[in-house]
Amino acid sequence: MCIRWLLGSSQLQRAWRAASLKHLPYGHQGTRRWRHSGGSTYRAVIFDMGGVLIPSPGKMAAEWEVRNHIPSGTVLKALSSGGENGPWMKFMRAEITIEDFLQEFRKLCSEISKTDMSVDFFSFLLTNEQVVKQFPVMTEAITQIRAKGLQTALLSNNFFLPNGKSFLPLDRKQFDVVVESCLEGICKPDPRIYKLCLERLGRKPSECILLEDLGPNLKAAASLGIHTIKVNDPETAVKELKTLLGFTLRTVVPNTRPVRKTMEIPKDSLEKYLRDLLGIQTTGPLELLQFDHGQSNPTYYIKLANQQMVLRKKPPGTLLPSAHAVEREFRIMKALKNAGVPVPKVLDLCEDSRIVGTPFYVMEYCSGLTYKDPSLPGLEPSQRQAIYTAMNRVLCKIHSVDLKATGLEDYGKHGDYITRQVQTWIKQYRATETSTIPAMERLIEWLPLHLPSQQRTTVVHGDFRLDNLLFHPETNEVLAVLDWELSTLGDPLADVAYSCLAHYLPSSFPIQPGLGDCDLTKLGIPTAEEYFRMYCLHMGIPPTENWNFYMAFSFFRIAAILQGVYKRSLTGQASSATAEQSGKLTEFMSNLAWDFAVKEGFRVFKEMPPTKPLTRSHHTWARPQFLPRTLGRRSYVTSTDSSPAHASKGALVFSPEGLSPPVREVYQRLKQFIERHVYPAEPELQSHQASAERWTPSPLVEDLKEKAKAEGLWNLFLPIETDPERKYGAGLTNVEYAHLCELMGTSLYAPEIFNCSAPDTGNMEVLVRYGTEEQKARWLTPLLEGKARSCFAMTEPQVASSDATNIESSIREEDGFYVINGHKWWISGILDPRCQLCVFMGKTDPHAPRHQQQSVLLVPMDTPGIKIIRPLTVYGLEDAPGGHGEVLFEKVRVPKENMVLGPGRGFEIAQGRLGPGRIHHCMRLIGCSERALALMKARAKSRVAFGKPLVEQGTILADIAQSRVEIEQARLLVLKAAHVMDVAGNKAAALDIAMIKMVAPSMASRVIDRAIQAFGAAGLSNDFPLAQFFAGARALRFADGPDEVHRAAVAKMELKHGL
Repeated sequence: MCIRWLLGSSQLQRAWRAASLKHLPYGHQGTRRWRHSGGSTYRAVIFDMGGVLIPSPGKMAAEWEVRNHIPSGTVLKALSSGGENGPWMKFMRAEITIEDFLQEFRKLCSEISKTDMSVDFFSFLLTNEQVVKQFPVMTEAITQIRAKGLQTALLSNNFFLPNGKSFLPLDRKQFDVVVESCLEGICKPDPRIYKLCLERLGRKPSECILLEDLGPNLKAAASLGIHTIKVNDPETAVKELKTLLGFTLRTVVPNTRPVRKTMEIPKDSLEKYLRDLLGIQTTGPLELLQFDHGQSNPTYYIKLANQQMVLRKKPPGTLLPSAHAVEREFRIMKALKNAGVPVPKVLDLCEDSRIVGTPFYVMEYCSGLTYKDPSLPGLEPSQRQAIYTAMNRVLCKIHSVDLKATGLEDYGKHGDYITRQVQTWIKQYRATETSTIPAMERLIEWLPLHLPSQQRTTVVHGDFRLDNLLFHPETNEVLAVLDWELSTLGDPLADVAYSCLAHYLPSSFPIQPGLGDCDLTKLGIPTAEEYFRMYCLHMGIPPTENWNFYMAFSFFRIAAILQGVYKRSLTGQASSATAEQSGKLTEFMSNLAWDFAVKEGFRVFKEMPPTKPLTRSHHTWARPQFLPRTLGRRSYVTSTDSSPAHASKGALVFSPEGLSPPVREVYQRLKQFIERHVYPAEPELQSHQASAERWTPSPLVEDLKEKAKAEGLWNLFLPIETDPERKYGAGLTNVEYAHLCELMGTSLYAPEIFNCSAPDTGNMEVLVRYGTEEQKARWLTPLLEGKARSCFAMTEPQVASSDATNIESSIREEDGFYVINGHKWWISGILDPRCQLCVFMGKTDPHAPRHQQQSVLLVPMDTPGIKIIRPLTVYGLEDAPGGHGEVLFEKVRVPKENMVLGPGRGFEIAQGRLGPGRIHHCMRLIGCSERALALMKARAKSRVAFGKPLVEQGTILADIAQSRVEIEQARLLVLKAAHVMDVAGNKAAALDIAMIKMVAPSMASRVIDRAIQAFGAAGLSNDFPLAQFFAGARALRFADGPDEVHRAAVAKMELKHGL
């Protein structure tokens, strides 16, 4: 991404500007305040934005410089360069355009750092959740100030967005007056902008207080007589402001808010119940607030007379079986309180739904500190260490509770806890499933097959994490463990792993910050491994070896919980305002879980003792064999087998003999079909390609397609991860399909005959992954049925299209349509009369970040304005009937509903399109090379030169040997890439994919060239497929991405691994 996009995108409107120079080394950096000596009553409070209401991006810029080995202070020097007449200050006064600022800023950064420096880091600064979010303490303060009748103002240096509006991510309703530099043409510390703010407030300087974090700005305000507070820390600043104003700026109960409308409960019946329960005779209203946390069971703060209490209730609506059991919470807390575990004292359980609508229980309110951010900002390293140690020790205390003495022996089943939990969360996930998530499908298979062989049984909390603990403000001891909804008897290591989830989440995680990108040593926080060893030491047990399993299970469970929260949010039942976000996070969590599953698989693999050499099956397992899966609905797969039993799911299968029986049977049928029908048809098909009718599809191909479909050899390419329900494809893994694809690669015509040819496969995958139901009905169905063909229009003659961000073709919105203008070439398949769909990639927003400028449209080929200029040739070959076209798109109008996924998502779609399809060409090239070597061997055996057969010539023998070695090496790399894609996902397989795309085309070119050499001049003719093989292999060194791009990608990833 680049800053140009950030300054023009919709995302920016949710992100904080890098506006005022909050971090520049002006003036004093200590805690000094400049204050006017007058003593009049305050009537208004003026707030700066960055560093006051929301975090300043300055610190993040400094951290970015350290991480990227950029000289410290580069960004600050660039921004402050030129002072009042520098590009930054001019930009904030709206004196220069975005383009001018960006050009100058990059130039300055590069000069200062003495390197060609990108300014992409602004994408992090401006979109990071921690930058965007307003400090809660400041939100509370503004609310209290306005409640007391005082005025509030925002005084901020700011800039214009390309749409002509100033950028201001805060709620303007918080302020009586908003003054922005770009609108006024003057910036702080110019005294005129302060006077302008005072004038609009209608206040004298002595009646106002300014909260600011920059020395020069504070000094300018103080010189006018405005009282000032220098903000280094929002909490401290609010305390100072409270002293000046003389009234509290904080709500009495931390982390509470007014009850949300959807979660309101009847106060009258609740008050009567509480008065009867507690024997309260005094009068006075019942105060009711809702806690911010509690996404599962709504939680409320209650104050009645002098009693402070907490109420936890079941949410309304239809609930999942055994979920939200407040009755169990009440029981466990009552028992643990008597056992000395720090929990709040419970007062009563009420199962009468007439009181507040659902069953609930009441407990005493405990005052203490809760830490929502696991990095514990503002604390010393020693304090952080003490807090995590206390957290660890209280968990040990829970796990050491005597079940018999506390009467909790029947609180849950003994033994097989993880087994039951896995099944429970699978069932709950299925009950709330709203779409198919590939990683969840893999985990649902993997977890039951890797259960721990030995498990202890103790009380387990079930949701043990830092923000469910209440700490003493001075001693850092745990005062109370909260939220026992998921507690039971079970394996204590599940609690330990669950408490380490934050260690693997990013600090910008939207629901709760994580520690994944923090320097834990510097912070004084133990790593997950250190925390686990600390637990084992306190408990006196040896560390478990299958820690990765427990982490995989924990992330799987939280993914299932998030899915449940999301499903309830769709019906308005979820109790958290952030519940709707959880739908997007389920997949993120499941991918993290799968990462740990892969780690566990490799751990087991590495620890396996040496075994006897591989047998004839030539396959090995990275994890135990999966059970057969139930067949889903398959509308477009005509396989006669009811369901491939994925015995090879996740297996690295080196040869067809290692495939599962159902897949091996498909392989054999495919092989026989090619040998019986495809090879014999090649001469006729080749003749058709050279005839005057070449631009008309061969009737023989259409006949063979129907025959292949009838034999169940159809649409084999869609992987199980893309189509887990097998609605569209055969449900094969990438490794399984690799062996079938290799077979199809032995003939130029085979892929189309089995409906597995490019570019249709990639386009169908786009529609399966990203298409709407309407788009699928119109385009996907005919493609899957083989009744239509398609093309993909991206490459352009005027730019280096190896960098997809270079494309210049425009897509602009006009009168409810998108209008396309562009010049494309090398558009494979566009000349085929059956081509009905063009998947077109163009730019919708040239000012967006590099990778969010592009969009993808589905363009019907009969749309006016599409002009095919000419067919292009590869070494003189036209590749009819599809060919490779040069095409003009002139004012092509496409309905808005033909946009795929949304504007700006083109690069994302292009990458997704190259998912499993990334290595299909490589798979086919292995088959092509095998065919070339087979032809070479036959030729060498049948020809005589210089008195002896060619097969006895030393150079020929050397070439045969070299070709065999290179084919085997490339095949192993293809299969490894496919295997990693299966077990870890396409992203994790990036290195292997880049390597094979770099290796396979060059290998095939060499093998085919040796075969041509053995054939002599005949190898150059159309009498044999070698010339076409060679042209195809050579072209793929561009078409599937240039070699140079793949080499660069491999080198960069290799360098990241360190020495």
